[in-house]
Amino acid sequence: MPTPALPPQQLPLEAQWCVTAEQPCIALEVARSQEQQRMGLQGRPPLAPLRGMWFPFPTTQPLRFWMHKTPATLDMVFLHGNRVIAIEANTTPCPHLPCRSYGPQEPGDGVVELRAGEAKRLGIRVGMAAVISPISSVPAGSAPD
Repeated sequence: MPTPALPPQQLPLEAQWCVTAEQPCIALEVARSQEQQRMGLQGRPPLAPLRGMWFPFPTTQPLRFWMHKTPATLDMVFLHGNRVIAIEANTTPCPHLPCRSYGPQEPGDGVVELRAGEAKRLGIRVGMAAVISPISSVPAGSAPD
């Protein structure tokens, strides 16, 4: 009997990338652990506009991502030192191995995955700043204004 498929992961929106001051910020799920990063957006429907998943890494390293079991086309934005170093737009879903991997020749320290076409729509380009910050939350026990 085949092993049942795990449900897709849905992580909390904990970070944001404000690409420009003139437009709303991208709200990001943060894949911190190796397991969260391994699961990524597998099995997920297309992301909504201004939503994404951030894969931060503690050290600079070669970054290779694939689309195994990820049914929706994505944009992958590769980062290093708060700058965009590469963009892989409209990556191809891959239901079965082997799958193509995506990533720049130079090492990086993070990747943001977005809905396909979102990087172009938001004007994200190689060389621009990519400052990702925590989403502010109301402290426990406080009421919003």
